Amino acid sequence: MKNLPAIHFTANCLIDPTNPVTVNLIGAGGTGHRILTELVRIHISLQAFGRPGLQVNVFDDDIITEANRGRQMFAPSEIGHFKSVILINRINLSSGTNWKAIPERFGTKTLHLLPSLGKANIYITCVDTVSARFDIANALRKVGNQSRNDRAQPFYWMDLGNSRYTGQLLLATLTEIKQPDSERFRTVANLPKITDEFKQLLEEVDDHDEPSCSQAEALKKQDLFVNTALAVNGGELLWQLLSDGMIEYRGVFLNIKKFKTTPLKVA
Repeated sequence: MKNLPAIHFTANCLIDPTNPVTVNLIGAGGTGHRILTELVRIHISLQAFGRPGLQVNVFDDDIITEANRGRQMFAPSEIGHFKSVILINRINLSSGTNWKAIPERFGTKTLHLLPSLGKANIYITCVDTVSARFDIANALRKVGNQSRNDRAQPFYWMDLGNSRYTGQLLLATLTEIKQPDSERFRTVANLPKITDEFKQLLEEVDDHDEPSCSQAEALKKQDLFVNTALAVNGGELLWQLLSDGMIEYRGVFLNIKKFKTTPLKVA
């Protein structure tokens, strides 16, 4: 049994759903705004297969500044507006969706104020600080305890993070996913959370990064294309999860400077 390849099969109700799969995207910054584009592609492609697609909520209370323009493609006239609102308005106008922007932080202190009390099938986090990750992990634990047999029951959490040239994404389960019997694969029902698997490493990270005042300063902190590379890998993993119904890999570590990617297998 140990010699069989390890596979995680997607939660069955997300493969042939009667309603759109609900996604909460937390953070609309460098990586978040880019993976939002990948979610549009996934939504349209799922609909091409006759499926309901996605219903996305974007949580971010950040305001657009001059430093955001190059990396996130905002217009000068959009400076001073909420990132989440501008991005969602663009998508709804171009794609005919009814996705929602929530210019609030997603966390333990705001759950009771959020639409559907923060519930969704899939969570994608693109946040800047370790403290935010741990707080979101606690919030997802609370949401999971309140969502038994709920249509918006939480199943997965994908976290994406990066430094200047490197980044990582990991997909975790928020509940045990029932796996089918298989003679070809060793099925894995639980995928570990980043805040559990890499807790010690996260706690050692400097968590006091200040916002950049200019595009040039921002590029000294994060390379121009590291967010894009990370988001494309995240989009591919989510696409495999929802279209193939199974995944062999649960994440990736990348170094864009060295053009190197290291996949993380389901184990």
